[in-house]
Amino acid sequence: MLTVLKTVVAQIDVLETMTPLQFTAFRDRLQEGSGFQSAQFRRLEAMLGRREPEAMLAPYDPRAPEHAAIAAALREPSLYDGFLGYLAARGYPIPADALRRDVTAPAAPSEGVQRALLAVYRDDGDAARLCERMVDLDEAVMEWRYRHVQMVRRTIGDKRGTGGTSGAATLARTLLRPAFPDLWQIRSAL
Repeated sequence: MLTVLKTVVAQIDVLETMTPLQFTAFRDRLQEGSGFQSAQFRRLEAMLGRREPEAMLAPYDPRAPEHAAIAAALREPSLYDGFLGYLAARGYPIPADALRRDVTAPAAPSEGVQRALLAVYRDDGDAARLCERMVDLDEAVMEWRYRHVQMVRRTIGDKRGTGGTSGAATLARTLLRPAFPDLWQIRSAL
């Protein structure tokens, strides 16, 4: 997944070779197409733990297969839920409420999970390396979002987005929203 995200981020370099006028010349051909209509990206977000069903499903006809696939992903445990289960199976003290949480709701930061993560890092073994890979993945998604926002600002400025949003302003609100907040919150305690 990290390699895929690095490839996607690198493709923005190609788009940035266009001037705003060159982009505008073909922008109308995109019609309403945007990342908001990317069912694959929405499913990825759901797998990572984003839980905003109204916003994520709104672009799709309720009878469309994309709607069903995203809705199903929103009902499944996220990657982070699986990660916490892995740590618990390895003997780390993940709180029971974190393991039995409602997976249809976004994961909230947990002091108990953070204490367990600190123990993982102190052990400095395979589980700690996995924590760092999770941070790498989260950072890669944030990097893609940042590069996408900058590309949008560069090509269309403050114009309305192709998906009907306020464009760059909408995208900018997603920049520093981590999928795995506990892994970021413990950084100052390490």
